[in-house]
Amino acid sequence: MGEIDTKVNLLGIELDNPIIPASGTFGFGYEFNDLYDINILGTFSWKGTTKEPRYGNATPRIAETPSGMLNAVGLQNPGVEKVVTVEAEKLAKVFHKKVMANVSGFSIEEYVEVCEKVSKLDMVGWIELNVSCPNVHGGGLAFGTDPENIKAVVREVKKVINKPLIVKLSPNVTNIVEMAKAAEEAGADAVSLINTLLGMRINLKTGKPLLANTTGGLSGPAVFPVAVRCVYQVAHAVNIPVIGMGGVSSAEDVLEMMMAGATAVQVGAANLVNPYACKEIIEDLPRVMEKYGIKSLKDIIGGRK
Repeated sequence: MGEIDTKVNLLGIELDNPIIPASGTFGFGYEFNDLYDINILGTFSWKGTTKEPRYGNATPRIAETPSGMLNAVGLQNPGVEKVVTVEAEKLAKVFHKKVMANVSGFSIEEYVEVCEKVSKLDMVGWIELNVSCPNVHGGGLAFGTDPENIKAVVREVKKVINKPLIVKLSPNVTNIVEMAKAAEEAGADAVSLINTLLGMRINLKTGKPLLANTTGGLSGPAVFPVAVRCVYQVAHAVNIPVIGMGGVSSAEDVLEMMMAGATAVQVGAANLVNPYACKEIIEDLPRVMEKYGIKSLKDIIGGRK
């Protein structure tokens, strides 16, 4: 069939392949480098970073579900000062590509301050603004469920950064297209979706919720069809790139996401089940592309031409 081309272009930066481990499932990257050379990745989105260090929510904060998992970790991270010094330094020793910096906040001022700091790092290629975490009271999701809030935070962040801005959207809304359009209108360079779906489980012995946080974010194969639908709807409604995620666990899933309209694809919960998930998907991509007669991934974004 000739040469198979897995390369994609994400906002002016060429990726060797579209595979991006999702934020919160890959730490700050260097931990996974003990298992395999992480430079085979397209890039990865580092752990959600906030202004102050966060210890996250009380435990238990993980619960299994028949086709995925619930998490209510609550943005546990060492805070932006430590991230831009200690964590970035450790990563720079092993990762030689641009990294995606995932940022969260509890106010517009906080988002702005954290984005400004991470934007100064040469290794950061893109900033992914998380306005959609369902496990943090008062932050994240509060911004992501109101188009006016999204516009406000995007406008302010764009003033202080010199890197492309990707806005990560929540599926826990009536109309995700409206949120994507708001982000685009305010100057976002791309959108990524979906973050986790809000869910809960109850312990039959106690009659109380399994998670200390009561609710958590559902991820894994269970959410994949919802994610494909959201990516498809958003990709047809905006003129900026879409990064697809939600339950992706195979090379076939990657092709499906890209046909729905994704330029690149994030892999989340699969990394927690199998730390080699992204490596295996990347290695399998050429075989699956050949099986479906696809020479270049760029040709299938938004459907087969």
